[in-house]
Amino acid sequence: MHPADGPKPSTSSYNVRSPSIVSTTPIGSARPRKPHTRAPTSDSFDLSRERQNSRKWSDDSESTIAASLDELEANKAPPERFLDRWNRRGKKAIGLKESLYAIAFSSWLNMFFVFIPLSWMAHFEEASGDSSLKWGAKVSFCLCFCAILPLARLFHYGGEQMAIYLGKDMGDLVIVTLNNAVEATLAILLLVKCDLVLLKSTIIGVVILRLLLVPGTAFVIGGSRIIQQDLHPTLSQLNQSILTLGVLALALPAATFAAMDTPFSPVPGQLPVSAVSDETRDSLLSLSRGLAIILLIMYICSRIYLHNPPGEDDLTLGLHLAANAPEELKHKVEHLRQKEPEVNQYILIVMLLACLALMATTCEWLIHSVEHIREATNISEVFFGLILLPVVSYAADGTVAIVYYVRHYLKRIFNEPEPPATLAHSEAIEMSIQFVLFWMPFLILLAWWTGKPLTMLFDLFHVVLILGACFLVNYVTADAKTNWAEGMAMVTLYAMIVLCAWFYQGQPELNFMSQCTSVKQALANFNNVTNPLHGSLRYGVAGIPLE
Repeated sequence: MHPADGPKPSTSSYNVRSPSIVSTTPIGSARPRKPHTRAPTSDSFDLSRERQNSRKWSDDSESTIAASLDELEANKAPPERFLDRWNRRGKKAIGLKESLYAIAFSSWLNMFFVFIPLSWMAHFEEASGDSSLKWGAKVSFCLCFCAILPLARLFHYGGEQMAIYLGKDMGDLVIVTLNNAVEATLAILLLVKCDLVLLKSTIIGVVILRLLLVPGTAFVIGGSRIIQQDLHPTLSQLNQSILTLGVLALALPAATFAAMDTPFSPVPGQLPVSAVSDETRDSLLSLSRGLAIILLIMYICSRIYLHNPPGEDDLTLGLHLAANAPEELKHKVEHLRQKEPEVNQYILIVMLLACLALMATTCEWLIHSVEHIREATNISEVFFGLILLPVVSYAADGTVAIVYYVRHYLKRIFNEPEPPATLAHSEAIEMSIQFVLFWMPFLILLAWWTGKPLTMLFDLFHVVLILGACFLVNYVTADAKTNWAEGMAMVTLYAMIVLCAWFYQGQPELNFMSQCTSVKQALANFNNVTNPLHGSLRYGVAGIPLE
């Protein structure tokens, strides 16, 4: 037998526990090659120390969570009724003074409240034509932008406090709804102004921002010190299903219009029939309203399932306490049940209503200043609605996230690191799902009630973008685990979308279909503007007679 065909060395031939190595390799067989080693450098020591700290923090986090769960389980109180929890029966009531103090010092962003009256002054100075203050549209935009920051943060704080009174499931729904308050307010104001093209771009932009940039950044920051973070498996699967359903609902009207827009001439010599017409828009309006009702029903059913899932007794408190839920999530749920609120529940409602009124007014001034800036800078309407307005609406949460990251990075520099969180932050994905399955259908029905011709017919470019975002998000969260590399992939896709949106000018047919006037009148106005020498031109797109 050839020496090379001899038996290979076995790992059991080496006794790693004894000081000497006993070899049982037969003579003539290939000896194991000694691995090449190199002198360790300072970088390798730092990397090894970082990995050891990451494993140590992960073990410490799991042991801390397990100990906290044991302690909470020992002190676990029986489930409370909703009214008992809301009225805090048997507990100390929170007074007016304590509530106002907690609201005032809830966040350092509250110091930006001074910009609210300044933004209003800038708007009225610009609207009246008084140039005594010499404030233009750009100054008004910056002031309104700063004024939105504390209001958005108070919505988030109010949602967290309301979750203590309502419980984890209802509290999460309130938090997601209040975090969407800025975007929903902007969308309603655009609908009232009947700027439907900008409204549709903003809807898609908000959803893409919440699907890619926000969770992607959270995955990058949260996974920078741990190999992977966990998501709730059941919640992730449900979110993937209903997100796909909502995105496909956006693709159906676009596919219908694309099929109808194919030129066809039933009689030789007759002009082809175009889908850009009032009859087509009426059909799409009926289709959109039916889809909106179906999406609302689906969203309500999904919330009922999350709040009251069928099955075993351990699910009566919600899916957050299910057996397959992450341990850190269970810890948060039990901690929330024992946490004491800082604000009285009725004062909290008054605060949220006041913030909503201030937010609506400030957003209206913001949109007014944005129109002047858009005209002065020649930025396309698609880019403005798809990128800029959603980023402005997310400014408050983005500012807090940046400060949070800088603070934790400085702690690492000064050797005071905190254990990394094992639970990934995916609330932004739930916010995008709510915007697709609740707020967008709500806007369709509100437009129906107010007589605005808002349909679910979106630009093909927008449909492709949201389909791609949905595909990547579902692929990343398929195993209910995330890491910083997957988060970077989500951020990269958003950067690619920003680049494409800068050069995209929009689909011309949808501009006519998204006017508050009739499609026939919109085509006539377009022809009069582009062909002033012909007077009242009687032909529209593709030579179609208007009369």
